[in-house]
Amino acid sequence: MLHLPDYRHKFADNLKKDLPRVPFVADFRAVAEAGKRLADLHLGYESVEPWPLDWVHAKGNPLSFSVEKMKLSKDKSSLTVNESLTLANIPPEVFDYRLGNRSALEWVIDQYQATEDKRSGITSDPNQPGDEEYIVRLVGQVVRVSVETVEIVTGLSATVSQPGPSVSRRKKRG
Repeated sequence: MLHLPDYRHKFADNLKKDLPRVPFVADFRAVAEAGKRLADLHLGYESVEPWPLDWVHAKGNPLSFSVEKMKLSKDKSSLTVNESLTLANIPPEVFDYRLGNRSALEWVIDQYQATEDKRSGITSDPNQPGDEEYIVRLVGQVVRVSVETVEIVTGLSATVSQPGPSVSRRKKRG
């Protein structure tokens, strides 16, 4: 409920200075069902069917799933995994689901890259030797979770009624 765009817009000033308050809803069961769907989706993200992204294989390079550092295109419609593989047709609504100040996909791109600590020389490699497609599959799963989350939250907007005036429980001094 607290992530609904209408709620955030309408109560933006209040949310800057006070704790959020859950509004009354016209259809509590619809909201509860949406919450269950969101919980199932987010808790089971590793078992969801990956979004059907287009795999663009660069001719002349053997297909590889190894990730050094992934990079989004300027228009954010494709993701270069490595020199041999690009994932294309990323739906724009993926970037509407955000974790703090960036989308879930941008978070994965940032976290799943090979790095080496300059002082110790220790390398951190996110690639899974026993499951070469893990990161590519994870990208597809994060895209699916993001798109479906945006759909569920957008569908909730219609169920939220206008909240009534806030009721104060303090006694008036008299």
